[in-house]
Amino acid sequence: MKSIFRVVLRILLLVVSLATVFFFWASSPTMDEAEYAKIITHNYNTTIDNDSIYSIVTYNIGYLSGMTNNRAVAKPKELFDGNLKKVVKEIQKVNPDILAFQEIDYNAARSYEVNQEEEIAKLGYNYVARGVNWDEHYVPFPYWPPSMHFGKIVSGQSILSKYELKDYQRIVLERVADNPFYRDALYLDRLVQVAKVVLEGKEVVVINLHLEAFDKPTRVRQFEYVLSLFNKYKEEYPTILLGDFNSKARDNKAIIQKMFEMDGVGNGAFSSENPENTFDTKDPVERIDYIFYTENTIEYVDGSVLNEFGQASDHFPIEMKFRLK
Repeated sequence: MKSIFRVVLRILLLVVSLATVFFFWASSPTMDEAEYAKIITHNYNTTIDNDSIYSIVTYNIGYLSGMTNNRAVAKPKELFDGNLKKVVKEIQKVNPDILAFQEIDYNAARSYEVNQEEEIAKLGYNYVARGVNWDEHYVPFPYWPPSMHFGKIVSGQSILSKYELKDYQRIVLERVADNPFYRDALYLDRLVQVAKVVLEGKEVVVINLHLEAFDKPTRVRQFEYVLSLFNKYKEEYPTILLGDFNSKARDNKAIIQKMFEMDGVGNGAFSSENPENTFDTKDPVERIDYIFYTENTIEYVDGSVLNEFGQASDHFPIEMKFRLK
């Protein structure tokens, strides 16, 4: 009996040891943390001819997984290749001066090791502010198929610009406090990026965010922090706050209502009577992506939800055209 007990105990110890080793391997980074925030410059051919009317786009690109994002289905390479081709084509048509992305992959295994940021920058965006928020060897989201969990995941947020970027900050927002340790270790950082874009010799502050999607109390606290940032910069600079807020325009109790109520803050491509939806792209039911701007320093010219991008992501991008006052 004792010998059986010893065998069982050894097996349990082996299983625990293997599980521990796997956990530490899975949650360990694939790159130096110093690389998580960086300004990248390119030397691509670019054309700037906008007659002092600038265009900025926010886009949760969903790592080009289309409507399969966060869904337990296989994701073939052809899906990503087709969606990249579609996005590049549509960006060429819109020709924005500044692009702010969320959920963009940098040579990640799940999107077949394509640097999506770099492929889009080739359109003439020579200034890039990168913010990595997910760097793992193994990510069990979504939960099926397991074969998609293995391989490095390097993903994040990027600001691409035809104009100089400076004074870049990558700020990690509060995490979900009650996440179990094993989920928290494999969960992404929620980020806000702050960068200054030099337009007409003026510094315009662009704040690109992606707030918590699944835990409302955390999202509210993250928003309050970002709002304090916005309020700080808007007193001195033309300021644009944009991104995926994960907060519903039609929910009267949603934290986004605070932005709607602020004096002197405009909302690009938005009607309070009938907000055009940005999520999801198959059956658009919610507005959760926004572009806000300071009305005393920025003149709103035009804006729209860019439905032409189709189902390359599960979000539609938004464009705003503007002048500086």
